[in-house]
Amino acid sequence: MDHFKNVYDIKLKPRMLRGLIEEHFPEETQPTRIRYELSKIAFLIRTHKLLSESANDSMEKKLVDSWKSAVDEWVVRVSSLVSSNMPDKCWTGICLLGLTCQECNYDRFLASYSVWFNKLYLHIQQSSESQFVKVASCHSISDLLTRLEKLPNGKKDGSSLAGKLIQPLLKLLNEDNSEAVWEGAAHLFCTILNSFPASVRQYLDSAEATIASKLLSGKCSENMMKKLVYCLALLPKAKGDEESWCLMMQKILLLINSNLNDRFQGLEEENKVTEAVRALVPPGKDPPPPLGDHMLLGEAVDDAAKRSERLTTSSISMLIFCCSTMLTSSYPVRVNVPIRPLLALVDRMLMVDGSVPHSLSPFMTVMQQQSACVELPVLHLYSLELLAAIIEGMHSQLLPHGAFILRLVKQFFKRCALPELRRKLYSITKLLLLFMGAEVVVDNACADLNPVADENGCTTSSPTLKAASLVPMQSRRKRKHGATLGSSEGQLEITGLGMGVSKNHPASPISLKIAALEALETLLTV
Repeated sequence: MDHFKNVYDIKLKPRMLRGLIEEHFPEETQPTRIRYELSKIAFLIRTHKLLSESANDSMEKKLVDSWKSAVDEWVVRVSSLVSSNMPDKCWTGICLLGLTCQECNYDRFLASYSVWFNKLYLHIQQSSESQFVKVASCHSISDLLTRLEKLPNGKKDGSSLAGKLIQPLLKLLNEDNSEAVWEGAAHLFCTILNSFPASVRQYLDSAEATIASKLLSGKCSENMMKKLVYCLALLPKAKGDEESWCLMMQKILLLINSNLNDRFQGLEEENKVTEAVRALVPPGKDPPPPLGDHMLLGEAVDDAAKRSERLTTSSISMLIFCCSTMLTSSYPVRVNVPIRPLLALVDRMLMVDGSVPHSLSPFMTVMQQQSACVELPVLHLYSLELLAAIIEGMHSQLLPHGAFILRLVKQFFKRCALPELRRKLYSITKLLLLFMGAEVVVDNACADLNPVADENGCTTSSPTLKAASLVPMQSRRKRKHGATLGSSEGQLEITGLGMGVSKNHPASPISLKIAALEALETLLTV
């Protein structure tokens, strides 16, 4: 036999594929160890494109037939594993079938995807299947649908196939007790919403109820909750219109504010609560139905109410994360984002610092205050993430709200002493540099880079460092001539927001100094 030219010789590919089959695929009656070699097999298949059958006109027919025959044998062996009654073999075959969907050539996929889908779909339907077989089936069907979406005429068939999956997936989320299965179902559901969203339209209400119920059940890890949040954020794509997106956002914001009423009881004045709700539901208008308006959701909320304060904070955080995801994810049409209610929510959360207003002190115990203070940094961090998402999603449309945002950032800089939160504030000011003056960055960055305590015990910046930092800013401000930002609340001159560092501010950690320097660097290069 002649030697191969090199590692790229086409003649090598069918031989390598047959070698993998002979080495790793057992006979039907023999146990398999292939599951321990899956990552290696996947690496070889992808690296050498062993399933691509990428023939060209110069290739000999004998070589083309040899490669096709090897891939045929691969598909037969994989299909045999998928149909096996032994869970480990079945799981292995399902994983390899997902790989085959990704790597095989166009003609083979076009001719086979319907058969492959039915094989995988069967394992999702059967309640007796092992959990890891269900999970693998969800991921492999996701691979198949992702490939199918890219075909010229794949939308119609893809929507039809995806429509068959919705009810079984919702059943898995409702009935199965394995978080791994929930994760697989959520992953596939997100693929459907991204690739074939119209297939979810007729199941939209039940899908919302199921996802909201699971999200608020208190039975999921944080990672699982984020996957459910992503599903919830994508749900409006099922209809793809502005009304669906705005309605979902309104429902989530109302639920967040409702939860905050309990969480912040005794820590905020009544006017903050009223202001946030009025921004969402103007006087004379009826509120929308609650998120997941379904009996399952009612059970979940009742169950959650009986659980710890930590669960309440976790639920609020995930709902805030959902708003951020909706603001930064693509959507098929332009929508009228409710900026005022979003900013009112951010303002409400950031302005609660754990102190008890004098008028409310008789109604707040020390233990309640302590419990709230433990969780406040988490809520503040998610609030800042939401503010960053608002800026990222809206850009120049925030101009009428510039004064409000600048004041909010200024006030929180004064209140906030935690390095992680201040780092996030700096990243937000980097986004806002086109809308705000430079001194908020300079003052606070100088204070964090070179803190000096004054006679009152407050932390200030070194005069030398501050003066040096302001030199380029002063020359730029001469050209600006006190530019102003438009605001629905009036005009605000773009000047410094003032330095706000808490008393007894500890020595700044390196990570905080790096964040401050990065903000200054951005300021100097914009």
